[in-house]
Amino acid sequence: MLRKLLKFLLHRVVIVGTFIAIQAAILIGMIWKFNSYFVYFYAFCLLLSAGVVLYIISNKSNPGYKIAWIILILLFPIFGGLFYVMFGENKLSKKQREKMSSIGNKMTKLLKQEDPVWNEIKSVSETASTQSRYICDYALCPPYKNTYTEYLPLGEIAFERMKEELEKAEHYIFMEYFIIQEGVMWDGILEILERKVKQGVDVRVIYDDMGCILTLPYGYNKKLEKMGIKCQVFNPFVPILSARFNNRDHRKILVIDGHTGFTGGINLADEYINAYEKHGHWKDTAIMLKGEGVWSMTNMFLTLWDYIANTDEDYEIYRPHVHMKEVVQANGYVQPFTDSPHDHEAVGETVYLNLINRAKKYVYINTPYLIIDNEMITALCVAAKSGVDVRIVTPHIPDKWYVHAVTRAYYDVLLESGVKIYEYTPGFIHAKTFVVDDLYSVVGTINLDYRSLYLHFECGVWLYKTDTVMDVKADYLETLKVCKEVTLAESHYVKWYRKLGRAVLRIFAPLM
Repeated sequence: MLRKLLKFLLHRVVIVGTFIAIQAAILIGMIWKFNSYFVYFYAFCLLLSAGVVLYIISNKSNPGYKIAWIILILLFPIFGGLFYVMFGENKLSKKQREKMSSIGNKMTKLLKQEDPVWNEIKSVSETASTQSRYICDYALCPPYKNTYTEYLPLGEIAFERMKEELEKAEHYIFMEYFIIQEGVMWDGILEILERKVKQGVDVRVIYDDMGCILTLPYGYNKKLEKMGIKCQVFNPFVPILSARFNNRDHRKILVIDGHTGFTGGINLADEYINAYEKHGHWKDTAIMLKGEGVWSMTNMFLTLWDYIANTDEDYEIYRPHVHMKEVVQANGYVQPFTDSPHDHEAVGETVYLNLINRAKKYVYINTPYLIIDNEMITALCVAAKSGVDVRIVTPHIPDKWYVHAVTRAYYDVLLESGVKIYEYTPGFIHAKTFVVDDLYSVVGTINLDYRSLYLHFECGVWLYKTDTVMDVKADYLETLKVCKEVTLAESHYVKWYRKLGRAVLRIFAPLM
């Protein structure tokens, strides 16, 4: 018992949390002390809060984010303005801005291609071409042909395919994941990585420190380095009050020899492959690419690697054709894309909105979280009111009760407009997929919540007329067989105190 208590007290989360709590207490204590003795300080705080509210109203941030902060400031006028100045802004230092700018310039240069693929899409469909052009211009990622895609409808299937392709690696392996946890899945992959390093393969891993704070021991990157695996940690978590921890690397990317890539909702932990039951059956999805389209995924990884490691590599040696033995022939068009919280462009949300707004027959959505802004609510409701079959699958068993409560807070307005909502009764659905009109699909890492849409580094694959579009649809319809449809009567019949709690949580959802 004593050993467990000592282990708990010495855990990095407890130590870091204690330091942050002490800093917060000192900060509040100092403000309160000043307030007690100096009427001028009190007046200054009130004026600052008023100025901050005016600034929030006039800036370009999401309205939901604005409302949450304004309410907090009105509730706590002394602390609110100061806290927003310290933690509310998502700004980079001058040095960081310069580095991010160089990444953008490098991606533009390396991914720039002539317009034949886009022109070909345009000749087929103006609607598809406008969606593709947006991704080209604002995610800096072009469309590709000659890219085979394979939809992977479960974590267990994705895991086996990943191991099969990892075994074929001859030159390099790039892995970037939000969560890594020792266990059946990661240990199985790590065993392959260790062997590949001994064979001379360049193996690199990026993991998000916040995402792994409860799943990996402190300094795990050094353990990997000792194995010969190059490792970088995104945004190392330190015991300092800062807004920068809002920005997390939520992407999941695996690139093998430049011609094979994986992405999707699946992290490298055992619940994603149902090796153990965490929240019932875990339903997740991924997609594998082979061919030219992997080039964008390689750039996503390498630019972030350069940003963290302060390096500047020659990317040309990592192009798909360098180690691709033959040109891939496949139907349709593929456009992997990334979304950054620092470019002031909500790429992920706009890609989703484009799909919803241009749908003619149906929009089928899988999402673990349904915490959406007014633009997304309006798009979904208008589509349903216009006769489009809009369906959304969410979890029945939550991973976070408060997030699930907010998700259910949105049911009423959607159901009243004709949107159909289903809950995945076997457990937790973590998949992030859209499929529209038998023509389009997106498979990626982007949740329908404020964090994914505005604060995280994310990625996805936009698909047009590929065979996998129909695979995503087939899997969706199969999933519906084990889902429970939520009725408007059920949604309305909720205890008043639960509705009140959900309403409060919904107000502050952008800050969660």
